[in-house]
Amino acid sequence: MTKNIGKIDKVARIVIGVIFIVLGMMTGSWLGLIGLIPIATALINWCPLYELLKINTCGIK
Repeated sequence: MTKNIGKIDKVARIVIGVIFIVLGMMTGSWLGLIGLIPIATALINWCPLYELLKINTCGIK
């Protein structure tokens, strides 16, 4: 797995993930589980969708 998530993208994914988790907790729904996906991809610096679409925000080729 080659890194394909840059610093700004990583911060945005963490913020979005936390927002989804908080919304899920506030509404008592399973929506919060969706927030784990962007957080997980941010922590491993790799996004499978970016891999398929040949997107790289990391700057490393």
